[in-house]
Amino acid sequence: MKFFSTRNSNNVVGFKKAIQNSIPQDGGLYVPAESLDLRKWILYANEKTSFASLAGCLTSAMINDEFSPIICETIATHAFPNDPVFKKLDDNLFILELYHGASGTFKDFGVSYLTSALETILQLDGGKAILLGATQGELGACMSKAMNDKKLLKSVLLAPKGKFRGMDESDFVWNGGNIYPIEVDGNEEDCHNLIRKIFENKDLVSKRNITVANTANIGRLLPQAFFYTFAFSRLKHLTDGEIFYSFSAGNYGNLVSGLYGWLLSLPVNGFIVPSTPNLTLDLKGKCMVLDSIIPIEKRTSIDPADPSNIERLEQIFKANSLVLKSFVFPAKVSDKDADDACKELFKKYGIYADNETCRAYAASKIRSDITGGGDGVVVLVARNSPCLDSQFVAHNLGERPVMTDNVKYAFTPVSLDRPALNKDDIQGLESILNSL
Repeated sequence: MKFFSTRNSNNVVGFKKAIQNSIPQDGGLYVPAESLDLRKWILYANEKTSFASLAGCLTSAMINDEFSPIICETIATHAFPNDPVFKKLDDNLFILELYHGASGTFKDFGVSYLTSALETILQLDGGKAILLGATQGELGACMSKAMNDKKLLKSVLLAPKGKFRGMDESDFVWNGGNIYPIEVDGNEEDCHNLIRKIFENKDLVSKRNITVANTANIGRLLPQAFFYTFAFSRLKHLTDGEIFYSFSAGNYGNLVSGLYGWLLSLPVNGFIVPSTPNLTLDLKGKCMVLDSIIPIEKRTSIDPADPSNIERLEQIFKANSLVLKSFVFPAKVSDKDADDACKELFKKYGIYADNETCRAYAASKIRSDITGGGDGVVVLVARNSPCLDSQFVAHNLGERPVMTDNVKYAFTPVSLDRPALNKDDIQGLESILNSL
């Protein structure tokens, strides 16, 4: 599989280059350059197929021109020691829980896959690389687990002073680990600004092989397409009806990766999302992307610190014009809808759910015009642990979910006995990057 930039279809690269140089020089985002028919691999998987085995098989099918099947299996095995949790709630509703990893969020899967793939590439081709990112929460715990045992990869994380959590001192570079946490004397936006300035320095980024761990990197986004294939492998023997997935729009990475699954021939009938200012309904009740009114040539470069995948959505819709109307179903969800959904999920199914998951459930109920009737099913995708949104749960149910061990670890504060970096000290950050 090849990839090209959303800003220039002639800028075509392979998988290795796409994840190492995550943001093209033209300021766009890498997207798959072709659709593949992976139906025989998707239909082969069943309820006994592990997530790692499924991911390894699909990776091999996608990028067999660059990696052997054994290498692809190795990447996936190292990345995914555990499966997502798939549960049946009733005959027409299932839930896919993605939050049982180190940080209590779905990010564990994407970051782990990206770091495993990068480490493998560096082992094969030589060299070293640095993942640069900002956090104010779970990314520390996520990166701590994903970077464990990596030899050629380092991670530099920026966070406002006092905000690091979910890491052990043995993870730090100065203690022999491979994470360099930097406290910034400022807020999260100040951290993002420092990262933006680093990526403006093209020479430094190229010289030090600096990339990002967020969904601007196709290597972080692509494995999220495996979520839907995994759910299908558990679901296909339980229903003969239409299959819909409902989830939070987030930064549109979930929707993009779901549509990538469809492009890889995953059997699916649609994706339901709570509408956003950019992804909403037109006057005829059809899906529309508002950013489409801004010509690409007039846009600024993709934000390496805090990206949106709306441009990837536009590319899919442009290449497959029927997708917008036939596969994506936004729903306007109010705060009251989310509150009611939280109560209903608990009363009917004994499920604690965070605000995002409740909004996704509410959206699926609002869009019963496409899911109602017949024997169609909805898979509710729960991205984050309800423990991370206990205030919302308590507001609606009068009690908080018991904090699981992984979330307890992710919330454990980290104390750094080092001076904070001034929010404008770009030279200080460059010095640290050069030291690695």
